[in-house]
Amino acid sequence: MSPKAKAALAKAIDSLERYPDDFVLKQAIAGHLGLGMERIVLGNGSNDVLDIVARVFLAPGRSAVFSQHAFAVYPLATLTAGAEPLAVAAKDFGHDLAAMRAAIRPDTRIVWIANPNNPTGTFLPHDEVLAFLSSVPQDVVVVLDEAYNEYLPPEERADTAAWLADFPNLVITRTFSKIYGLAGLRVGYALTSAAIADLMNRIRQPFNCNNLALAAAAAALDDHEFVERSYALNRAGMAQLTEGLRRLGYDYIPSRGNFVAFRAGDAAAINQKLLREGVIVRPIAGYGMPEWLRVTIGTEAENARFLAALALAR
Repeated sequence: MSPKAKAALAKAIDSLERYPDDFVLKQAIAGHLGLGMERIVLGNGSNDVLDIVARVFLAPGRSAVFSQHAFAVYPLATLTAGAEPLAVAAKDFGHDLAAMRAAIRPDTRIVWIANPNNPTGTFLPHDEVLAFLSSVPQDVVVVLDEAYNEYLPPEERADTAAWLADFPNLVITRTFSKIYGLAGLRVGYALTSAAIADLMNRIRQPFNCNNLALAAAAAALDDHEFVERSYALNRAGMAQLTEGLRRLGYDYIPSRGNFVAFRAGDAAAINQKLLREGVIVRPIAGYGMPEWLRVTIGTEAENARFLAALALAR
């Protein structure tokens, strides 16, 4: 995690007798993105924000559209709200936006899109997402989950927050768990219209982000040098892992995140062998990919240890 975030944590410990005040973090996000604070909703990780969106817009008799092989929280949040999840077949392990548009029904109130996608790492060019947004009915909320947005190479980035001016039905979710390295503090946020943010703030718990998380996140947002180092480390680790997977003869899905999904064959058996070597990866059979495993990029030494353990596990 960022040195600035660590310093902010140390300072925040002295005021834990106080209830949280999210003003500073909202102000920092607003300044970082050039948005009004009334457009920002904070959450206990972006999972919390996704759940809040579902509870605002979904109910029995309504439905939500999402892609096969997309983040498991989408159908879970949909079902928890009593709505019907509508899974659309993936295209090359990613979102088929044309098929997702066709799947929208009169009772559909949310379309979930992860870009880059978890767990496959696929990426939708922003012009395709923009065209999709333009085609969606105004009473359907499009949730654009950008948890891995900061890992995109510069040439593939876009100021999606600027789209909010034209699409009042857009909700963008982001997190401090990934490139900012604050996964254990659980802090994420949504960017949306002031009207939707108002509805979400009525639903959310009043102190859903604690003092330590708020302080660390605000400081991390300002630590541009750390983010650049994290990005560079991820790029180098991605090259190290994909080269190693190719050398070992494993197929993998090109990824824009901080992980790689690879076809392991008997994934359950390979996973057990890796566990015995002290290496933990993510089985993704629950995502409809029983032959695949997903490995998160770590340090150079951690990546090397994974590749050595995988060679033994074959």
